[in-house]
Amino acid sequence: MLKGFFNVPEAVNEPVLNYGPRSVERAALKAALADARSKQVDIPMYIGGKEVRTGKLMELRPPHDHKHLLGTFHWGDKSHVTAAIDAALAAKADWENLPWEQRAAIFLKAADLVAGPYRATINAATMLGQSKNAYQAEIDAACEFIDFLRFNVQYMTEIYQQQPPVSGKGVWNRLEQRPLEGFVFALTPFNFTAIAGNLPTSAAMMGNVVVWKPADTQVYAANVIMQILIEAGLPAGVINLIYADGPEVGDVIFNHPDFAGIHFTGSTKVFQHIWQTIGTNIHKYKTYPRIVGETGGKDFVLAHPSANADAVAVALLRGAFEYQGQKCSAASRAYIPASLWPAVKEHVVREMATFKMGPTEDFENFINAVISEASFDKLAKYIDAAKADDGVEVIAGGGYDKSQGWFIQPTVLQVQDPYYVTMCEELFGPVLTVYVYDDSEWDNILNIVDKTSIYALTGAILSQDRYAITEATTRLRNAAGNFYINDKPTGAVVGQQPFGGARGSGTNDKAGSMINLLRWVSPRTIKETFDSPKDYRYPFLQPEH
Repeated sequence: MLKGFFNVPEAVNEPVLNYGPRSVERAALKAALADARSKQVDIPMYIGGKEVRTGKLMELRPPHDHKHLLGTFHWGDKSHVTAAIDAALAAKADWENLPWEQRAAIFLKAADLVAGPYRATINAATMLGQSKNAYQAEIDAACEFIDFLRFNVQYMTEIYQQQPPVSGKGVWNRLEQRPLEGFVFALTPFNFTAIAGNLPTSAAMMGNVVVWKPADTQVYAANVIMQILIEAGLPAGVINLIYADGPEVGDVIFNHPDFAGIHFTGSTKVFQHIWQTIGTNIHKYKTYPRIVGETGGKDFVLAHPSANADAVAVALLRGAFEYQGQKCSAASRAYIPASLWPAVKEHVVREMATFKMGPTEDFENFINAVISEASFDKLAKYIDAAKADDGVEVIAGGGYDKSQGWFIQPTVLQVQDPYYVTMCEELFGPVLTVYVYDDSEWDNILNIVDKTSIYALTGAILSQDRYAITEATTRLRNAAGNFYINDKPTGAVVGQQPFGGARGSGTNDKAGSMINLLRWVSPRTIKETFDSPKDYRYPFLQPEH
């Protein structure tokens, strides 16, 4: 075994490529898109290092071109969940006993593979499978995933370096960070390839073994992630990738005595059900499971009368409509003072008229499709209800069309009631609802922003008045786990703005920080005494003479 206190390469954020006309990266991405569209892939499950094919095939189609078949993946059942758990537990001893620097090397290599030979491939898979444009795919599937891998390795070393500050005379105090006793379940969402990669790898990095179930609508890129990890040298059984019915998977996972934790991103309703199930089954487990989850959001933009109208408009345009509003952090409710609204409205409507919507393969399209027909139908229902409501005005958009893909036109609604349904419920689509308040109602609007909806993920205050900024920052301290001043409420960067919210938005364990990795270890303190006592008697027991 190697001897030494090793320093890992310093983590820095991966530079974002711009994919401008005639750039090398644009040509490479175009080629990768063409190649992916030219064939149909057959995607297996990965259990214990083996590719598992069941013959029960599920189709993968681009949300923006649902007539085109990208490939199929093999659907599993409870037996495959059990097999994945068994494979993970069989790999556990060797993996957790592997020196930490050897684990680190695997994930650092994976980061370099994403940054280099796999960059166009994973971006193309994200563009086709999840309908992200080139820039959104680049900042997600490439840059953020790379950042997660590199920064998490750095955080891991910092965690291991934390030791008791004092060892008394004749004593050496040490702290060991053990992996959890059992396996970790990673349940990942459709909307970020980086999250799908981070949830299983962050737990595995700390010496844990993982069963990973991605969203069905993200399997196309999840398969690329698994190929990268295998090429990077991840041992068989450390991360096992399965596709199966959610309740069936949960029935096996949450009844298993070796279940040690869940790393989750998804809906609040599902997370609450999982938490309830774990509580019901708590007597079955060998240890208290770690429950880590980031869920929904009803994220706000609050403009003060002193704000710059153009800055407010751009925060709304980017914050609400990038990736079709399907970011957990997307702006979906806005509070604009009456004095600013005419200028903000004019800017927003003018710029939205320039939005181009269509397939991701056309790089001029700013807006692409929502993820599925179910999402499309839900959004169309809310839009139709708004159109029929006398208290709602459709400021821009309001159209939708599913003939070629799941296209929802970016839509801005102005409401008279600050508690109108689209101000409170998470829609997860390109629908922004605006409430215009009287400038004199600043104090009351802070209360409304704080009390509206169960969520507390992201929020933004735009103002040129430092007293107003300070007041909003204080009054809204529990309304958002990621709070932005004079910016849109999206775009958190690993190592800069660790991400997560509280209230109904999750456990706020901050992906992209040391805080998150600490959830995947169980510390053990070790005290070693060099000259052990040989007599039970303490000095105070000695007689006076």
